[in-house]
Amino acid sequence: MTTDARPPDGDFSSLFNFLPIGAYRSSPEGRMLRSNPALVALNGYASEAEHLASVKDIAVEWYVDPQRRAEFKHRLERDGFVRGFVSEIRRHKTGERIWINENAHVVRDAAGRILFYEGTVEDITERIQAQQALAQSEERLRQITAQVPGLVFVVYVRRDGGREYRYVSPGVRDIYGFGPEDLMRDPELIARYRHPDDVPLLRQDLKAIGQGPVDLGGEFRIVLPDGQVKWVFRRSCTVSSDEQGFLRVGVLLDVTDRKRAEAALHSNEALWKLALESAGDGVWDWNLKTGEEFLSHGIKRMFGYEDDDLSNLAAELDSRTHPDDLEQMRADREAHFEGRAPVYRNEHRVRCKVGNWKWVLSRGMVIGRDDDGRPLRMVGTHTDITEHKQAEAHQRALETQLRESQKMEAIGTLAGGVAHDFNNLLAAILGNLALAREDVGAHHPAQESLAEISRAAIRARQLVQQILTFSRRQTQEMQRQPLTPLVEEALGLMRSLLPAGFRLVSRLPTTALPVLADATQMQQVLMNLCTNAWQAMEGRSGDITVALREVSLDASQALQLGELPGGAYACLSVADNGPGMDEETQRRIFEPFFTTKAPGTGTGLGLAVVHGIVKAHRGAIALHSSPGAGARFDVYLPLATGALPPTALEEPPAAPVAAPVNPGKHVIYIDDYEAMVFLVGRLLRKQGYRASTFESGEAALDWLRAHPQDPVDLVVTDQNMPGLSGVEVARELRQLRPGLRVAIVSGHVNDRLIADAAEAGVCDVMGKQDSMDALGDAIRAFLERPQP
Repeated sequence: MTTDARPPDGDFSSLFNFLPIGAYRSSPEGRMLRSNPALVALNGYASEAEHLASVKDIAVEWYVDPQRRAEFKHRLERDGFVRGFVSEIRRHKTGERIWINENAHVVRDAAGRILFYEGTVEDITERIQAQQALAQSEERLRQITAQVPGLVFVVYVRRDGGREYRYVSPGVRDIYGFGPEDLMRDPELIARYRHPDDVPLLRQDLKAIGQGPVDLGGEFRIVLPDGQVKWVFRRSCTVSSDEQGFLRVGVLLDVTDRKRAEAALHSNEALWKLALESAGDGVWDWNLKTGEEFLSHGIKRMFGYEDDDLSNLAAELDSRTHPDDLEQMRADREAHFEGRAPVYRNEHRVRCKVGNWKWVLSRGMVIGRDDDGRPLRMVGTHTDITEHKQAEAHQRALETQLRESQKMEAIGTLAGGVAHDFNNLLAAILGNLALAREDVGAHHPAQESLAEISRAAIRARQLVQQILTFSRRQTQEMQRQPLTPLVEEALGLMRSLLPAGFRLVSRLPTTALPVLADATQMQQVLMNLCTNAWQAMEGRSGDITVALREVSLDASQALQLGELPGGAYACLSVADNGPGMDEETQRRIFEPFFTTKAPGTGTGLGLAVVHGIVKAHRGAIALHSSPGAGARFDVYLPLATGALPPTALEEPPAAPVAAPVNPGKHVIYIDDYEAMVFLVGRLLRKQGYRASTFESGEAALDWLRAHPQDPVDLVVTDQNMPGLSGVEVARELRQLRPGLRVAIVSGHVNDRLIADAAEAGVCDVMGKQDSMDALGDAIRAFLERPQP
């Protein structure tokens, strides 16, 4: 807006001076050119001249925030006018801070140049202060109501019943689950939560409000969307009214807990005790002065007593408390009596009427004391926690079994490493024996002694293999074989393991009794049953009888044993003359981790393993026992038909015969055991092979890289070696010389090794050989096999 500087029609000086608000004319640079009496007075001066002479720069002398002048000028020069420009200023003479509202416009000359600003100044300090006070009041109200455990509200209720919420505190969320903004947006929201039975109360309240100012109070129920019912206390009153309606303030409080408590208080002491008993607790009420103690029916039934079996004296249960628990129980009582513990709490055992013990959790509190603070009356409860205690004991037993399992796993790992080294030692012994027997000739007198050494070494290797089997999982190898020799061999090992004072009696047939079985697992069955028998003696001496016989089961007998087919079976029995078992023990005897032994003396896995092995052999196991009459386990295995394979080791091995010579065949042998490297190299060369031996996979690979043109027909490598394993050597060879045949030798062949070897291109995996002849035969077989 631009005002022409030409003299206006008429003289407005009287209006300028008469205005009740300040009026001025100022230069764009911030100097005052004119000010009316109201503006002079607002700045604390007596005359316009004094005011104009004092003002040098409006921006820094008037505005509290000097930037306001820049904003003022920006708007004027942009729009040509400013309206409603509110700022905080200082009265020029006194420095008092006040709030003003400015309206101004720009006056320009004919060329459009700015001559000066003209405007009015209105003191609005009281209005601003009122607004600030209102804002502060509203903030204080918000802070205060936020601390109220409920809903504070301000609502305008029209005479037609309509509502408009002016304020809703955040506590509405705690009661209804929605926020203040939801209720202010939808005033009918809160009414829709009313319990259907309490809706008439809402109608009565609205009717009373419509008739005039009224104070309302009372309680009602609400139903939340999830079906939860709450009790709400309401108090509200009218603070003002007009022709359209009434302004009311009020509060809503969640009193659900109090209502529930009131409902509980409606029951007398007998009902309270009954409620505790219905929850599985027995109630006691002890008069400490007289020693009388009321024991509820629940407590007496808890221990198997009738009402007349126990008198109402505290000594009755104290006398039945386990002696080991009495001292702690009395100490816990005294701690509560003396105020060192807020409540009495103790766990102890109580002897039941039939003689068994039950664990109880006893809780109580002194509810009366004399003037000296001595306790007079104490009430409390007994809770049966026997099952909880048994569960804790079972948990501890499981933890012990887990530690035992972890220990056995560690032992298995150790056994594997030891067995590997033993296999190498035995291989060296057996190999040198074979060469020595060949060197001395078939008729040398030393042949008999050398044969016995060979037999003992082979037995030692078989024992190492059994140790591996017991300590590690091994693939089941079902073979058709005679059961009688397996039992005899296991009994030979068992005799050396039985404690002193035990006699092992065997009743074995002369017939072979062929079965389809894993030899190692069947020996494990027999050893577990014998071990279980002598452990059942509990330190006493006795007899363990092992019998083997052929039986014929008809359809009925086979079905009773576990749905077996009828037919011929081998029955392996292990009997003892120990204490026997009751029916409950027999029912659980094959459960994993179930044991009747003392903690730390058994894992509860022996018979479970036996049961699993027998089932895997398509057999059955039966138990015959009674208290005081010992126990007998009968293992039934189906007999196999057809001729048996030749029995191994029935005669001492004959002196070795030199293998056919294979001139020109080049064999590389790798083993980390120096004695085996020397022995196998000697064997290969005696049999006519060209042999290159190495004590590590890395050395063999280095040699092959250095001699790329040197032909190689077969690489035989040990599996378990420092550095590269046999499988890793095979992988390197497949890259270095594709098609080169590789065989792996291991003292512990399992499914994982076989799979890894096949993936690496290994032509065969074989166990440690019992003799150098066997190793030589295996190498010859590899070389004679057609190249794939």
